[in-house]
Amino acid sequence: MPGPLEGVKIVEMAGIGPAPFGCYLLAGLGAAVTRIEAGGRAAAFLPLDPATNPDVVMRAIREIDLKSDDGRAEAISLIDDADVLVEGFRPGVMERLGLGPEPMLDRNPRLVFARMTGYGQTGPMSKRAGHDLNYIATSGVLSLIGREGAAPTPPLNLVGDYAGGSMVMVMGILAALFERERTGQGKVIDISMVEGSAMVATPIFAMMAAGLWDGDRHGTNLLDTGCPFYDTYETADGKFVAVAPLEPQFFANLVDTLHLGDGWKSKQYDRSRWPELRLRLETIFLSRPRDEWSELFADIDACVTPVLTPDEAARNDHNTARQSFADISGKHMPRLAPRFQVRRDHDG
Repeated sequence: MPGPLEGVKIVEMAGIGPAPFGCYLLAGLGAAVTRIEAGGRAAAFLPLDPATNPDVVMRAIREIDLKSDDGRAEAISLIDDADVLVEGFRPGVMERLGLGPEPMLDRNPRLVFARMTGYGQTGPMSKRAGHDLNYIATSGVLSLIGREGAAPTPPLNLVGDYAGGSMVMVMGILAALFERERTGQGKVIDISMVEGSAMVATPIFAMMAAGLWDGDRHGTNLLDTGCPFYDTYETADGKFVAVAPLEPQFFANLVDTLHLGDGWKSKQYDRSRWPELRLRLETIFLSRPRDEWSELFADIDACVTPVLTPDEAARNDHNTARQSFADISGKHMPRLAPRFQVRRDHDG
């Protein structure tokens, strides 16, 4: 079945990190993506590069010398015919190449010009180098992640690069394409990973504004390991389970299954009792292997699940039933999400 973006043409200026991953997602939705690589550059998104993983979503690759007149003319020809241009250079690079928004939109007024940076196109930090960790540090999000008394914990590079970067870029491009259907005009999209990661954390900022979250200390709040019934616990075999029965009805099921005693049901949100509860949960979960806990809680709504490795996740019964992972040359890769279903007439 054709993807929902079939017919959309995207030109991707090769880079690293969030812009290439965003283009991978757009290609998976059906867009035709042509990636311009300035001669000799490394592969733009190594883990999902067709050169090493031929079964993943393909993107056409054009090696172009952007410093030559012929190369720039070739790039301009591709951009003239595109619906979307994606670039992830520092501010000013595209302008110096003669490929900035003003001349490109003059030539192609319907062009959606997406610009991915860490700090944004403007501001005193706009031209500084950085990576995911720097961007989420600047957004205030990194300070919220970690255990009490410990340094902030880098959450891989998922929050800045991919949630605050790739996903925000895809959202902006889709919105601009939708608006273009009404106006006939393209847009310049300024994607800042600092701003994107802050936006993703809006619910936490809202809780802080309402006095429900201590923004000065991480590891002390409901969702940041401060709460004993929203955390991971080691099991007898050195593996872990995730425990997250936030609602009273699910917490009650946890209490009953672990025989903690009915008295705990009324003390779920009594923070003075949390250290005692944590100690009891640590002791109990250490008494059995992870998979025994998984089996015990399989049919109980207590929000207890095994912490799976990526390979285990790919073999998990639920994920296997939904074919959530693809086998590519013997290695597991997540399939694209979300899924699109077409409603069929009852008459077939």
